[in-house]
Parts: sequence; structure tokens; C-alpha cells
Amino acid sequence: MNISVSRIHFPVTTLGPGKRIGIWFQGCSLRCKGCLSPDTWQVKDSHFTVAQLIDQVQEWLPFADGITISGGEPFEQPDALLTLLREIKQRFKGNILVYSGYEWGVIEDSVAQMSPYIDALISEPFNVEIPQTLMLRGSDNQRLHLLTPLGKSLFKQYQRVVTPEDKKLDLAFDDQGRLFLAGIPERGDMQRLSQLLALQDNTLKQLKK
Repeated sequence: MNISVSRIHFPVTTLGPGKRIGIWFQGCSLRCKGCLSPDTWQVKDSHFTVAQLIDQVQEWLPFADGITISGGEPFEQPDALLTLLREIKQRFKGNILVYSGYEWGVIEDSVAQMSPYIDALISEPFNVEIPQTLMLRGSDNQRLHLLTPLGKSLFKQYQRVVTPEDKKLDLAFDDQGRLFLAGIPERGDMQRLSQLLALQDNTLKQLKK
């Protein structure tokens, strides 16, 4: 089973409880305005398989508390998503959180087929015009669904508003050396990060002269 993946990373500490493996799917037709990851929009042909992905994350599984699957849009590769979830659950006792930009009514039947592999799921499209005050959500229209007993016990703590202590992001590099953010940034965080990186780049150029 082929799967198109943008990147994987461990540990991610800002998209659910504990240290998590992050898996970002490649390809999204929703293309929400203000999306954090527009580099994951383009659909790309892939000869990468679910088995190869499992091999890559296998060494992290003993050290991970959970797995977060995002994108891109995972439900635009439903067969690959189902296969991946099934393979993970055969090897991993931790929890799984999935992000989708689709409305719940659109993916509800698909989610039912994937039960009990998904412990918690966040649905609904990101809307940059809507306030952002809730944990794990980029805009307050997004819904957190607790789908299993494990999901209810672990993710009920996220059914609340964000506090200053919650506002954290993971910075990481992908295989191509590109910096990316993992987490839910506040509005304006990306612009501030870009300005900071540009300032540091200019400083390094001055020092090399």
C-alpha cells in the first residue's frame, strides 16, 4: 500500500500528551487560508509504502507515548490511513490522535470504519477569521472527538481554553534541512519566526564578512 508522506518527526511534545511521533501526510485539496503547512498541499505521486513508514518509526515506538497524524489531509488517502492505523496498533500500545480539516459529517463514516484505531480526532477546517482559544485547535470551530476509552481518559484534559503555560511549539528540521513548526501557533507566530530567522541570517552574513 503506497502512502504519500510529507515528513515524520520524534519527539513532538505539542500535539497531544507526552512525547509523540508526528506523521504528516502529503496532499490536501482544502487549502485553508492561513494554513501552517502549505508545503503539504500539493499532491505528489509516491512509491513509498506503509511498510516502509512503519520501518522508519519502529525504533521510536518503545519511547513514544502517542502518535499524532496530521497533514496535509489524512482522509484524502483513506486506504493508506486505515492500513497505517491498523499496522501501528498491532505494534504500539500508546494513543493515536488524528487531525482532519474535513467537517465531521463528511468523514464520520470513514472514522467509524477505522475504529477502534483512532483514540481522538480533531475535525473541521481551520478558519483564520475565527478566534483561537481552545487547546489543540487552530480555530475554535474545530471539534475534538474522544472516540475510545483511552482517548477519553487522556484527551479530556484538552477540552478547555489555552493558558499562557500551554503556548509552546516544537521547532525541528526535516530530511531536507528545512525548519518547520510542530504545534498550534498563535496568530502572528509564523511572521515573528520568519523575522527572527531573517535577522539571524543577516547577522551571520555580517560576521562572515
